Amino acid sequence: MSNFRPDNEATDSQAGGVQSVDRAITVLEILAEHGEAGVSEVAADIGVHKSTAFRLLGALETRGLVEQVGERGKYRLAFGIVRLAGAVTGRIDITQQSRPVCERLADEIGETVNVAVMREHYAINLYQVRGPGAITAHNWVGQLTPLHATSSGKVLLAHMPAKERAALLSKMRLNKMTPHTLSTKTQLEKNLAETRERGYSWTLEELEVGLHAMAAPVRDRDGNVIAALSASGPAYRLTEKLMHELAPVLVKGADEISHRMGYPG
Repeated sequence: MSNFRPDNEATDSQAGGVQSVDRAITVLEILAEHGEAGVSEVAADIGVHKSTAFRLLGALETRGLVEQVGERGKYRLAFGIVRLAGAVTGRIDITQQSRPVCERLADEIGETVNVAVMREHYAINLYQVRGPGAITAHNWVGQLTPLHATSSGKVLLAHMPAKERAALLSKMRLNKMTPHTLSTKTQLEKNLAETRERGYSWTLEELEVGLHAMAAPVRDRDGNVIAALSASGPAYRLTEKLMHELAPVLVKGADEISHRMGYPG
C-alpha cells in the first residue's frame, strides 16, 4: 500500500496542528489572566466543545504546565511555567543564588520571602521561603501576579527604561484586585517614582485584602534590574510602619543577591 498522501491532506494536517498549538497557548493565557478556570469556562472562551478543552487541558497537565485545583474541577498554571520562564532569566540561576539570602531574611523578618521576575504583563514567583510567623500555607511559586498590584511587579516596572515602561503600560489593564488597587496610570506612575526614590516598593492590600508586601530590586552584572526580592505578610502584623522600618533589611538582602549575580555596586 502506498504511503503517498496528497498535498492538500498534508496541509490540512499541518493547519490542524497549528490550530491546536494556538488553542493551547490561548488556554495558558486564559489561566494567567483569571488565575483559575474550569473546563466549561475554557471551552467558552476559546469557542470549542468541552471535550476539546478537556483534551487541551489534559495535554498541558501532562507537561506540567497546568494543574487541577484540588477536587473543584478548576485548573491553574503549574510549576512547569517557572521552568520555561527560568530559561530566559539568564545563565546564572537566580533561584540558586538567592536561596541562602531568602532563608536568612525569612527568619530575620519573620514573614514569607519571594523572588520574582517579569514575564510579559506579570511577575512570576520563582522561589519562596516561609518565615516562622507565616500563618498560611499559600505557595506563590509559579504563580503569575499582576505587575501593578504587587510589590515585586512595581519594582520591576519602576526600573524599566521609561519608553519600554510607557509602551507596556499602554497595553496593560489595571484591574482593581481590591478596593485599594492603584487602577489609574497617574496613580501608578506616581507610586513608581516613589519606588525609585526610596529604593523599594510596598503594597497595602492591593492584591489581596489583608495582605501587605514590600520588594527591592535585584540587579545583574550590568546594573539592570532582573528580579525583585519581596517580603509579605498579614496587614495586622506587617504594618505599613513596620515595613518601612524593615525595608533597609530587605534592600540589603537584594543587594547581596545582586552581588552574587555579578553586580559590583
